[in-house]
Amino acid sequence: MEFEAKNVREDADALARLQEMGATSTPVTVIGDEVVMGFDEARLRELLGIE
Repeated sequence: MEFEAKNVREDADALARLQEMGATSTPVTVIGDEVVMGFDEARLRELLGIE
């Protein structure tokens, strides 16, 4: 599975994108058009099709 990690402490553009999404904390995971704020294992599994 490919992914792209962003460090909002070091990447101002990544921080700006999170702020545009309304995120106030990390982690934030974007899968397609879906945004998962915080660690929600059940939701991540659902979006990734993992049982």
